[in-house]
Amino acid sequence: MSTVAYGRREVRRARYAVAAVFAVHGAVTGSFATRVPWIQEHAGVSAGQLGLALAFPALGASVAMPLAGRVSHRFGARTALRGLLALWTLALVLPSLAPNLLTLCLALFVYGASAGVSDVAMNALGVETENRLDKSIMSGLHGMWSTGALIGSAAGTLAAHLGTDARTHHALAAAVLTVVGLVACTWVLDLQPAEDEDPPPRFALPPKSAVLIGAVGFCAVFAEGASLDWSAVYLRDELETSAGLAAACTTGFTLTMAVARLVGDKVVDRFGAVRAVRVSGVLATLGGLLVVGGGRPAVAMTGFALIGLGIAVVVPLCFAAAGRAGSNPSLAIAGVATITYTSGLVAPSAIGGLAQATSLVVSFGLVTVLAACLVVFARVLRAGDRNRPKIGPRAAEVPERQR
Repeated sequence: MSTVAYGRREVRRARYAVAAVFAVHGAVTGSFATRVPWIQEHAGVSAGQLGLALAFPALGASVAMPLAGRVSHRFGARTALRGLLALWTLALVLPSLAPNLLTLCLALFVYGASAGVSDVAMNALGVETENRLDKSIMSGLHGMWSTGALIGSAAGTLAAHLGTDARTHHALAAAVLTVVGLVACTWVLDLQPAEDEDPPPRFALPPKSAVLIGAVGFCAVFAEGASLDWSAVYLRDELETSAGLAAACTTGFTLTMAVARLVGDKVVDRFGAVRAVRVSGVLATLGGLLVVGGGRPAVAMTGFALIGLGIAVVVPLCFAAAGRAGSNPSLAIAGVATITYTSGLVAPSAIGGLAQATSLVVSFGLVTVLAACLVVFARVLRAGDRNRPKIGPRAAEVPERQR
């Protein structure tokens, strides 16, 4: 990709703009998640049918993600992100309009597809902005996504408490987030394809490097999905705590992840991606051991907090490594995103199935093993560290095609 010249001030501004984009993307997810009970009731679907419908966002994302690179090539990175992000914010309205299972599945497929393509586009721009700043920002960007999700969840909780129709709530949220997203996109980097650059294929298998990096992300997202969906159940059923304390455990896990991501860039800059992920794996493994073997609520809650702390920076670093490991960043990022989305899809059901066959303790034993895999396989992120460009104080002012 080539681009116009950017000074350091413009690149710094682009960093804050793409951070706002991440927050908007997360706010859509948070806004949707809090109104799922209303959507279930409105569509008249059972719990089992709802579980089926909730598989369609990941399916839609997996199908659409490879298209992000082609859209960016056709329209340029800034224009592509502006359109794809608006598609995502407006898609928030669709699930609440669905009157039955079929329309709900279709709505969630479109919802997931728009989430996936905008996710790839914003991560690709985040990696490029990080390269030009010559310091880690991807953890902080994903921290802004978590912050946006928390804000969206808080607004959704208030709307549900007030008894607001989800169609009204989501229409208003979509309008506000679309405007904020369009404004933020004004200042992101405006990358354009080089004149002799061939467009990427509409669909292609991810490169080998993306598969290896995605495997690391798979382990982290599996632990995240398992802890997010099952930590409260674990405390309630295995340790016989109150519902309030069980819910507090999940909240603590979420907050730990968000805070760790917001401050994680300093750790990455100091120690590098490989060491950061190895330390993260150690913390997450220790947390898993406390969950499995602690036997007391306070110990288990500490364990879940350590899991959140440990896995927080892994996925951002996987996206960053994918964006630097090959000649086609969008394709590599799409490959990693597809693998991590798949992990997020299978983790809750896999934990539930294993728990039904054995116990939740055994299920989180699996989570602990996957956390330990982060320590072993962190070295696959070394390609991202090795290929990271070193940009001097004025290098960002030189067009990429002149370097």
